[in-house]
Amino acid sequence: MHSTQVSVRTAALVAAAALAVGGCATMSEEQKSGTAKGAMIGAAAGAVLGAVTDGSKGAVRGAAIGAAAGAAGGYLWSSRMEQQKREMEQATAGTGVAVTQTADNRLKLEIPSDISFDVGRADIKPNFRSVLDTFADGLKRNPAARVTIIGHTDNTGSDAINNPLSINRAAAVRDYLVSRGVGIERIAIDGRGAREPIASNATPEGRAKNRRVEIFVAEQAS
Repeated sequence: MHSTQVSVRTAALVAAAALAVGGCATMSEEQKSGTAKGAMIGAAAGAVLGAVTDGSKGAVRGAAIGAAAGAAGGYLWSSRMEQQKREMEQATAGTGVAVTQTADNRLKLEIPSDISFDVGRADIKPNFRSVLDTFADGLKRNPAARVTIIGHTDNTGSDAINNPLSINRAAAVRDYLVSRGVGIERIAIDGRGAREPIASNATPEGRAKNRRVEIFVAEQAS
């Protein structure tokens, strides 16, 4: 790509992200950050496609369109999502649970095995229940939110053991939330077995990190 096209695309990306964030004056700085990430991703894709099809003018136009789609991300980061994030940060402080806002505006809870499940088991530990109690209360205050729960294992044992174990762990979390008043129709579950490690399975510490449950909360943008 020529230097002129590169500079045009860069300018388009910056402008598109600024427009996407600047148009949301009521957003917190954290919300603006999530929107900006989505805007930049969408703008980059739009600029490249536009440049290929219609040169530098197409790059600018494509970046603007892509930024709008990317800023939305398919999900809405509302005040209710922000409130639940803060509640979960307080409820999980010092537990090792990671609470984050994803680039596409979902709330993510990554729950390590030392507070969630014993090795080879799908029974929820007692100290995990208090975390889920707070989580369920937040979900009941935000009926528009939908939940996806994904279970993971380390690579100890075969897929014939790990795949159903990961699903059973996700199902156990779902069933607990349902018992706390969250509608089952709002919750989807999946199990990935040992297929998506986040650490090396060569050490006990790495295997412990891989035995985890991930919970995603999303509020669909209208």
